[in-house]
Amino acid sequence: MNTRKQIVRLREKEISDGNKSLFLDIYWNGKRSKEYLKLYINNPKTAIDRDINKKTLALAENIRAKRQTELQNNGWGFANDFKQDTNFIEYFESLINKRKDSPGNWGNWDSTLKHLQNYCSPQTTFRDIDTSFVEGFKYHLQHKAKTKSDTPLSINSQSSYFNKFRSALKQAFDDRIQPDNPAKGIKGIKPDDTHREYLTIDELKSLVKTDCKYPVMKNAFLFSCLTGLRWSDIQKLKWSEVQKQGDGWRVTFRQQKTRGQEYLDISDQARNYFGLQGNPDERVFVGLKYSGWHNIELQRWIMRAGITKNITFHCGRHTFAVLQLELNTDIYTVSKLLGHKELKTTQVYAKIIDAKKKEAMNKIPDINT
Repeated sequence: MNTRKQIVRLREKEISDGNKSLFLDIYWNGKRSKEYLKLYINNPKTAIDRDINKKTLALAENIRAKRQTELQNNGWGFANDFKQDTNFIEYFESLINKRKDSPGNWGNWDSTLKHLQNYCSPQTTFRDIDTSFVEGFKYHLQHKAKTKSDTPLSINSQSSYFNKFRSALKQAFDDRIQPDNPAKGIKGIKPDDTHREYLTIDELKSLVKTDCKYPVMKNAFLFSCLTGLRWSDIQKLKWSEVQKQGDGWRVTFRQQKTRGQEYLDISDQARNYFGLQGNPDERVFVGLKYSGWHNIELQRWIMRAGITKNITFHCGRHTFAVLQLELNTDIYTVSKLLGHKELKTTQVYAKIIDAKKKEAMNKIPDINT
C-alpha cells in the first residue's frame, strides 16, 4: 500500500444559494463513495466570514485525515485494535474510579463528568468525538454550564474541567480506543491566578500549642507544612517508605497526582510528627480521613489558634513553599522539593514573596508629614 496516496480527498460542491458544501471523496478497494460533512463554505463578505471559512476548512481537513487513518488501519489489519464503539461516559466513569484514593482529584473528575452528562447523550461513543465535539464542550463550559447554585462556572473551574476532559481523551488514545486524539492542538482554558493562602512561622507556632479534636490530623497538617507533601501522599504514606539516611530521614514515595517517583529528605522536626514506628505495611498516619466534617474541624482548630485565614489542608503545601522562599532557598530547589515538573508552577509562590516585599516597603510612614 502506498501510504503517501491520499485515499480520502476533501472536495467542494456548489449549492443553490451560491455557497459550497464540503464532502469527502473516498476511493477504497476500487470503489468510490462520498460522505457529505454538513459543513459549508460561505461567500465571504467580511474578515469575520473569511475567518469562519478558515476554521470550517480546518475542521473538515481534520475529519478527512481521521477517515483516512481509519481506512488505512483497516487495510493493515488493525481494525480491531481500536474500540471506537466504547461508550464515552462509561469510559470516563472508569477513569474516575481509579482516582478514589485521591478525594480532591476524584471530586474534580466527578464534577467534570456531571458537566459532560449535561453536554452529550448517554449513548455517546468515541466515534462521535471529534474536534467539533471537543470545541463544543469547551464552549459549553465557558457559556452554558452552571454551578449547583445556578451561577456560571469560574474561569478556574472551566480550566480544570476542560483539562480533565482532554486528559481522558489522551488516555483513550493511549489505550488504543481511538486512532487519534481529537483534543490535540486545541488550546485549553487559561486559568486566573488564584490567591494561595499560607501560614506564617508565628501562626504555625500558635497551631502547635493549640489542641485539635483529631490529633492525627494536626500531626499530618503540620507535617505537610514542614515538607510540602500533598494530603493524598501523606494519607497513603507507609512505614516501608520511610528510611533512616545517616543522621537524617528520607521518604521515598510515588506522587498520587503526577505518578512521579520522589525521594524527599525530611528534617528531624518533621519526622517527630510520625509518632511511634509501625510495621512496614502500616500507614504512618493511621486514622487520617477526608470528609466535610474533618475539614470543618480543621478550620475550628485554626480559629482556636487565633488565625482568621481560610485554611484548607492543601494550604500546608503552600506554607512550605512560601517559608522556603522567605528563608532564601532558591526557586529551583523549592520546585524540586515540591515535585513540580515545570519551574513556572513554582513561580506562583515567588510572586507572593514579591508582593510581601512591596507591602513591607509601603509600611514606612510618610516622612514629609
